[in-house]
Amino acid sequence: MQTATAARRQLATAMMILALGLSGCKHSDPTPVVNNPTPQVVQTGGSATVHIEGADRFPMTQSVSRQVVSTLDVTGSVNPDVSREIPVLSLANGRVVALHVGLGDFVHKGQLVMEVQSPDVSTAFDAYLKAVNDEHLTSVTLERDKLLYDKGAIPQAQLQAAQGGEDDAKADLVAAEQQLKILGVDKSQITKSLSGAGGSETVKIYAPASGVIIAQNVTTAAAAGITYAGSTGSLTIADLSHVWVICDVYENDLAQVHLGQHVDIRLNAFPGKVFSGNVGDIGAVLDPSIRTAKVRIQVENPGGLLRIGMFATATVLGQHADSVAAVPQNAVLQLHDHSYVFVPGSGDGNFRRVLITTGKVLDGNLIEVKSGIGVGQQVVASALDLQNTVDQQ
Repeated sequence: MQTATAARRQLATAMMILALGLSGCKHSDPTPVVNNPTPQVVQTGGSATVHIEGADRFPMTQSVSRQVVSTLDVTGSVNPDVSREIPVLSLANGRVVALHVGLGDFVHKGQLVMEVQSPDVSTAFDAYLKAVNDEHLTSVTLERDKLLYDKGAIPQAQLQAAQGGEDDAKADLVAAEQQLKILGVDKSQITKSLSGAGGSETVKIYAPASGVIIAQNVTTAAAAGITYAGSTGSLTIADLSHVWVICDVYENDLAQVHLGQHVDIRLNAFPGKVFSGNVGDIGAVLDPSIRTAKVRIQVENPGGLLRIGMFATATVLGQHADSVAAVPQNAVLQLHDHSYVFVPGSGDGNFRRVLITTGKVLDGNLIEVKSGIGVGQQVVASALDLQNTVDQQ
């Protein structure tokens, strides 16, 4: 019993000590809080208000008006002018026995490009030789009948029949000569091929124009010629002194593009060099998947710098200049892919950070402002200095 009583007294003493400790903590003075001076920032949509002590050290400038021609940047590639593409055709069916040029070669008009061994030419030449012989025979017969008629040895009907035979023979000869020309054969220079049973004729194919071979659809020992299924030509020659830059323009931007409009062309292969062109055609049909129209730009290429397939960026220049607001580049603050300017706020030392949309860089170290502020607006001349001061306060 005495042991239990002593334990209860010790417990009561401990609880009394704990209560006194808690009472002392409750009445102790709190730790003082140090208030550091920070700028007051109030977010209001796309702008924010800041307060700066000693705001006089930040000079102000004014947005000005500038005349700017609107532009539209689109991408595309260099293509041949199809009106300057000429297929090299062999109108005679047969086998290519010699190919003298290849893809990418430059050829001159009249240059020998390939030779074709063709039974069609052999048949046409045989028909020509027969027509020559027939015409010679009818001509001799007509001269003989004229002499006989003059001597009264034959009737006039026989003379007329001889004259008709001569006329028919001449017509057949002209047709045979024309067939050789169609097949591209010069009857005075045709040569017999020593290969093949019975012999067949070799026709020489010459370049119809000067240019670069941009397509090759035949090789040595391959078949060449026109078929009823049609033919794209054994070779295709393109005059690359003029080319097309074909670009994709989105549906929403088509209103800015007009026929004849001037376009600046820039190529990745030639940094800093600008080529000039004009809009030659605006596609009437849009791509249903990406909602773009093909715009064809005609570009002169006398030096051959623009090569087929090159990637190009085209800047379509507007037809009229518009008045826009512009500020010095130092007055623009770039934060997280956004552009801002500081304008005076209400009260001393207050500035509003205003979100703007910038455009192209202009002469005089100015930058176009498409939205956010207007002409004549006061802005801080050095937005970065003001922002740094805000961050350090």
